[in-house]
Amino acid sequence: MSGLFDSHCHLDYPGVFEQLDDVLARAREAGVARMTTIGAGSTAGSAENAVRIANQHPETIRATVGIHPHEAKEVTPEVMERIEELAADPMVVAIGETGLDYHYDRSPREQQRDAFRGFMKLCHRTKKPVVIHTREAREDTLNILREEGASEVGGVIHCFTEDQAFAEAALELGFYLSFTGIVTYPRARSILEVAAAAPADRILVETDTPFLAPVPLRGKKNEPAYVAHTARCIAAARGEDEAEFIARTYENACRFYGIED
Repeated sequence: MSGLFDSHCHLDYPGVFEQLDDVLARAREAGVARMTTIGAGSTAGSAENAVRIANQHPETIRATVGIHPHEAKEVTPEVMERIEELAADPMVVAIGETGLDYHYDRSPREQQRDAFRGFMKLCHRTKKPVVIHTREAREDTLNILREEGASEVGGVIHCFTEDQAFAEAALELGFYLSFTGIVTYPRARSILEVAAAAPADRILVETDTPFLAPVPLRGKKNEPAYVAHTARCIAAARGEDEAEFIARTYENACRFYGIED
């Protein structure tokens, strides 16, 4: 199999899930061969939905399980136990998204850090990589990743919006960098420059459906089919053939998620 790989989308999100058949049909038409749906809402229910979707579409979809840092205040021992149970499903390829978000502070920062560390420990127990969300929390994010042995399990910085120094620190941990439609925005030139400089074997593309639709669809509800615009933009910035770039990011995503293809 080959084609585009949307490495991070939320197919269980309201407004997407209800139209899932149509969303997946449009993705196929756009050349999207695989995608990973992120089960990381406010409760374990999102993770349960993600696992269910992946099992219903085993040829094209895999899932992750976790709790978003916005909802870290909801991470109880019972929730963690349920996430760990779900992580045992063969369709689950990573833990997350987890991490820190100091921009909105929708959960107290201490609870965010505690939940983050808890999910990193789960990565070690399950031997699965981590999907990281980080916003305005670069030092704490990197410190926790280092302290919790992230290099031993591997991971990806999803929706990369940091600078080159952060990218290099993540790469030193063995991480991948995943880029969204933000790279197509005129005011995000610095992020596109990081994507252009990223090692060929460590770069992924994603939509973060239903958020962050790329130009020329900005303002619309995002969906996996639109990942083609992000791939095209980055390939051009890197001076690479678009088809070759797509093939490479597909291989990278399969490697990261442990998918034999």
